[in-house]
Amino acid sequence: MRSLLYVPAHSERFVAKAHERGADAIILDLEDSVPEDTKDQARLGLAEAVTMVRRGGATVMVRVNSGDRQHDDALAACHAGADALYVPKVRSAEELGTLASVLEGVEAQAGRAPMGLVALIEDPAAVLSASEIAKAPRLVALSLGGEDLALALGAQPTPDVLHLPKLLVHYAAKAAGLLSFGLLRSVADYSDLPGITGAAREARAHGFDGATCVHPAVVPLLNAAFAPSAEEQAWAKRVLERAAAGDGAFQMDGKMIDAPIIARARAIMSPDRTLPRR
Repeated sequence: MRSLLYVPAHSERFVAKAHERGADAIILDLEDSVPEDTKDQARLGLAEAVTMVRRGGATVMVRVNSGDRQHDDALAACHAGADALYVPKVRSAEELGTLASVLEGVEAQAGRAPMGLVALIEDPAAVLSASEIAKAPRLVALSLGGEDLALALGAQPTPDVLHLPKLLVHYAAKAAGLLSFGLLRSVADYSDLPGITGAAREARAHGFDGATCVHPAVVPLLNAAFAPSAEEQAWAKRVLERAAAGDGAFQMDGKMIDAPIIARARAIMSPDRTLPRR
């Protein structure tokens, strides 16, 4: 789940090409990128859109609207066969629990697997409650919406402003055993490809699992940055070969190698590809 590409669900042109972009996940968006007067049309088209964007093997998520539209959007995504919901403006674990309850009967009737939930945190109170939100049922990941948070703060969405809240949400996700998506900056400036590349490397160094993007040109940058490099894999192989020889703690390249570092090498060579699910 290195790259998650937002695709406006009402745009036939973008939906038709989404499976060719190489993203690990496609987020069919019913919220911010869809004009108000086409939201119902976008929801009605989910069944076809989910099938189309899945053709490349990507995980398919749907970003639902908040407020009155949310449950109808969620049920439509469920019927369409989406794997998970991207839920914006989450403020409490209780609202996610309510959403899960709404889905249960429909899923049982359809004989389909339960949908996962990704909580998108977008206001200061929710940032401070992230560890409680992370206890909600069905969660697979947390993420922070930088533009909306900056708006709520009366601030600019600069890296300096977003760095701390992004890390707080990241820590809450990791403490709960969830995936964490994001860069320590806004994703809105998709034309700054060198900046995004650097930010993705920085995010991976902090332990983020992947990030969302709004333009397909960013997908290969995220895929590369959030995957182990050839150098990392070569280092991990050497570490594991020494560890297999029964050396216990040992020195390599002038550094001490012990149990946590061996575990890191093992994770590089055999990453866990399963989605966490509560």
